[in-house]
Amino acid sequence: MATERHVKLFKNGRNQAVRIPREFELPGEDAVMRKEGDRLVIEPAPPRSLLSVLAALKPLDEEFPPIRDVPPDSVEI
Repeated sequence: MATERHVKLFKNGRNQAVRIPREFELPGEDAVMRKEGDRLVIEPAPPRSLLSVLAALKPLDEEFPPIRDVPPDSVEI
């Protein structure tokens, strides 16, 4: 596996882009990018937690029908 490869930069609309060679492909569909001095670091995004997914949901604007709170049947043990 190659540890270094020369790549071309190109423009994609108003953004600068780089095609990632197959041997450097990242898993998933999201990545995190940051600058460390002159270096550009791209790494796989960590999986989102269920709490972050739920926090991003839009609130529901609909009325739900009332639900009768029926006591449970008694059980003999």
